[in-house]
Amino acid sequence: MLSREAQKYLYDIATAAEYIAQFTAGRTYEQYHADPMLRSAVERQFEIIGEALNQLLRREPDLQEKISDASLIIAFRNRLIHGYATVSDEVVWGVVEGYLPVLSGEVQALLRKG
Repeated sequence: MLSREAQKYLYDIATAAEYIAQFTAGRTYEQYHADPMLRSAVERQFEIIGEALNQLLRREPDLQEKISDASLIIAFRNRLIHGYATVSDEVVWGVVEGYLPVLSGEVQALLRKG
């Protein structure tokens, strides 16, 4: 059974991932690239995901095995925050399309198990 704190971090990750899915639903890369408010919103939610995951794994290191590419997700968060000038819209969009669905599924499964 996960601690209440761990469940909170998982919930924060799931919520941020759902926001990104909502923000980008029906959008193309070109629309994403042309909309600075959308880009900012998506990047902010990825920052939340990365920070919540970092805090979660500090408290529950065994969960790293259950979240694919956990270290890459945290590194992506760090790049968004500390290397913002080098963030590529193509990379962010690729994460939205390629990695976010996997992360969402894994986090939802962990939340169901409690």
